[in-house]
Amino acid sequence: MKTRMFLLLAAFLISMPLLAQAQPTTQPATDPNAQPANQSPLQLFELENFEEAEDWIADSTCPLGETKTLKIVQRGEIRATDDENARPPAEESYSLQQNPDNPNHILGVKTFFNERGFDRVEVSPPHEYVIKGKARQFSIWVLGRNFRHTLSLKVRDYRGKTHNLELGRLDFFGWRKLTVAVPGWLPQSTRYSLLDKNLHFVSLFVTHDVHEVPGTFYFYVDGLKVLVDQSEQVYPGSEIKDNW
Repeated sequence: MKTRMFLLLAAFLISMPLLAQAQPTTQPATDPNAQPANQSPLQLFELENFEEAEDWIADSTCPLGETKTLKIVQRGEIRATDDENARPPAEESYSLQQNPDNPNHILGVKTFFNERGFDRVEVSPPHEYVIKGKARQFSIWVLGRNFRHTLSLKVRDYRGKTHNLELGRLDFFGWRKLTVAVPGWLPQSTRYSLLDKNLHFVSLFVTHDVHEVPGTFYFYVDGLKVLVDQSEQVYPGSEIKDNW
């Protein structure tokens, strides 16, 4: 009996490699345009770093005083940089030595407010910035002087209508990163065809607070960025545009 069981076990072990070779090996087909599983469809893009901000123009509703822009070399405390995965930085700011050969520049705006709660100043780039993909969030670094004035940004949808998105009050000292989420009702795409239904960045503007005293007002900005969802941008056939 033991000899018979031993022979059966030996025959089974010898046949196992043959069974493994007989089974077909199939591999799933891979899509060359497929996005890697560990890559997020949300990408952070820099709209403006203000290194070439000489052409930005400031316009104020108040005819009094002086309204102008100035590109300034940033000194002292610098803001933390965003990481590649668009997560918020661990620290708001840190000390960084400037590179004299390639200094960081910021945009300064000077204006005059006269009417409480009414006057505002708007600063615009030389042309509108087109955002490729669905904009989910805007962010910008602002140097505050503890005034309660409100900073907002203006965008234009593909229908030509402008929308104001409030970033927040400037009632703080030092650099702070202000962010605003893009509401879902703001039109940015179409369901039935692949057209360029892109959002346009138009300008930044500061509105005078009703409780602040009138007078000269300064503010400084740097690092204007947008968080974009590009999940609908690339797929087989996306290179063919339905705009002919």
